[in-house]
Amino acid sequence: MMGPLGLYSAVVLIWGSTWIAIKFQLSVAPELAVAYRFVLAAVILMVWCFIRRLPMRYTLRDHGFMAGLGICLFSFNYVLIYIASIHLTSGLLAVVFSSIVIMNMINGAIFFKRRPETRTLIGAAIGLGGIMLVFARDLVAFDFAAGGSIGLLVSLAGSYIASLGNMASARNQARGIPVLQANAFGMMYGSVLLLGYILVTGIPFTFDTSPSFIAALIYLALFGSVLAFGFYLTLLGKIGPDRAAYSSVMFPVVALLLSTWFEGFVWDRNIVLGVGLTLLGNIVILTKRMPKPVLAATVAASSVVTSGVNPGEADGQ
Repeated sequence: MMGPLGLYSAVVLIWGSTWIAIKFQLSVAPELAVAYRFVLAAVILMVWCFIRRLPMRYTLRDHGFMAGLGICLFSFNYVLIYIASIHLTSGLLAVVFSSIVIMNMINGAIFFKRRPETRTLIGAAIGLGGIMLVFARDLVAFDFAAGGSIGLLVSLAGSYIASLGNMASARNQARGIPVLQANAFGMMYGSVLLLGYILVTGIPFTFDTSPSFIAALIYLALFGSVLAFGFYLTLLGKIGPDRAAYSSVMFPVVALLLSTWFEGFVWDRNIVLGVGLTLLGNIVILTKRMPKPVLAATVAASSVVTSGVNPGEADGQ
């Protein structure tokens, strides 16, 4: 069994790479793309539970919460994210989705009376500030008169729904329901309800047989859904929803590195500083006690983010 650091690293690396794979899924309707992904993931998990002969009998109330988990985390939230990806660049979409850190803090306080630690708030603020610097050009170019406003609202809605799914998972784990079984039932319920929605609304069933679509589907179902969600929700049970959600602040960094390798993305000073701040926030939020050097760097980084002063300008360069 991996510890929190191993789980966290696996989640960041896998989900950081799914942003590219999602782009290959948009050749069909977003609802269909998400349905295909989680039907396959649900089948894989159910078969695995059957082979391992894991206990699968739970109360009706537990099944209700697992259905809620499926609706919020394995179906309709992703439909909104896929729709938003049509209107927003992947970088800006990642910035918006990273707001789930704040949403989890708020929902954790509402549903579990969990008060966020000061260190968590500081780390999240630094990390989000770093992401804003990384994608500053996208933010400056954002136009409310274009489709971007729709993408912004839709992605915020999808992120909040995903946060509610995090709360459902925290409740299920508190009830002693293993992550594997909860995910298996959740993905099954979520995909079945999504397929029902597709039938009712009359969305035509299409399937892209291209190698890129199929490869992306398998990767998103097996790695992005079965493994990554298992790792993430286990991490959530170990360190809490607010700290676990900080992994979403790291996704854009991984996506940026992949873009550099595969798409020739060019780094500049803002991007380097933004990535540095994101990593610093990562250290602050995951360490039990802030070392003095990190604390000093945190204060300096916070002043840069809040003042908007470029480090070179502050030095007179």
